[in-house]
Amino acid sequence: MNKFLLVGLSLLFAPYFIAQTENFWTKKADFGGLKRERAVAFSIGDKGYVGTGVDTAEIVHKDFWSYDATIDVWSQIADLPGSVRRNAVAFATEGYGYVGTGIDSVNASAPTATILKDFWKYDPAINSWNQIADYPGAGGNGMYFGTAFAIDSKGYVSCGKVGPNFYVNDLWEYKPSINQWAQLPNFPGGIRYQLSSFVIGYDAYVGLGTDQDMYRKDIWKFSTINNQWTSIADLPASQRASSMTFSIGQRGYVCMGTNGGNLDDLWEYNPFTNDWSTRATYGGSSRKNGIAFEVNGKAYVGTGKGNSGKKSSFYEYTPPAVVGIEELELDIVVYPNPTSDFIKINSTSNQKLDIVLCNIYGQTILNTQNSTIDVSEIPKGSYVLIVSSGESISKQKIIIQ
Repeated sequence: MNKFLLVGLSLLFAPYFIAQTENFWTKKADFGGLKRERAVAFSIGDKGYVGTGVDTAEIVHKDFWSYDATIDVWSQIADLPGSVRRNAVAFATEGYGYVGTGIDSVNASAPTATILKDFWKYDPAINSWNQIADYPGAGGNGMYFGTAFAIDSKGYVSCGKVGPNFYVNDLWEYKPSINQWAQLPNFPGGIRYQLSSFVIGYDAYVGLGTDQDMYRKDIWKFSTINNQWTSIADLPASQRASSMTFSIGQRGYVCMGTNGGNLDDLWEYNPFTNDWSTRATYGGSSRKNGIAFEVNGKAYVGTGKGNSGKKSSFYEYTPPAVVGIEELELDIVVYPNPTSDFIKINSTSNQKLDIVLCNIYGQTILNTQNSTIDVSEIPKGSYVLIVSSGESISKQKIIIQ
């Protein structure tokens, strides 16, 4: 390893590391839709979007709200079309939000309760929803209590509940470009609902939740490069369900949930070492069935149900360093830098490279395995290039001019 390069990078990124090492929660404006649990959330650009769920009067909703993190303000946007719903799923990709599935009643056993399979696409530029292809998983009969995530312009939905004592473990991929779903290998942890997921690079991390017998603490990694599942380290804390999860840069987080009682802890996952670290306890009260999203390198977590009932409170989490100096082990050469049109990455590694370009807030701009990257459409400024191969990783500042 070039020791001079390592020292140079340490100095070069000193302000970045300092800005990311706080590890604390900050109280923010309460959710605009008042007290709510079992809602969904996604983020696009500088805003988070939260909607649906159940209020304190046990009424199920389909309203939606946007949160502007730059000014700490909630604004109501267009309602989700179709039925009211709770325990739906949501993801965002390529500047659009997607919401679907769920159930339209607080009481799943009510004669009029309907498990939903419809899916909707939200365009923030025109504040409008359009219906897309129904979710075909769970036998095509709808699902609730599942989980969803997005990777590389595609959405993914997995597991869930389809009726009393009836659960599924299937995984489906949605391609917006052709408005079609395709089935992928089932979640290997077995039938599961109230589970959670987060994404790092091209991999999703899915687990926790419960089946018909007990709460779980196992986590499974799904690679969208080869569509394969592998087991990773269990969460080293209480098994749980209905947790809030998010990712910031190259780290994943599990926050709160229930193991029969409500939890308030926060755990950070490092994919390069396959281990977990405890982080700052949630800024508000313990809870389950809340929501979480990430904007500009910070997480926003709130709503849900605690020991004293449903919640509207909302907190911002400022994380520790996304990547530590100790992980800068991979030798790379990046050129030209500064650049205005492309960058090329050379490495001595004989393994495939995973390349992530982030802005200075840790927000992912692009993911690729192509060693030549076209940056001509990316706004001018300073960026962080993170290149990993196996368990080795390197990080370099890139200037686009």
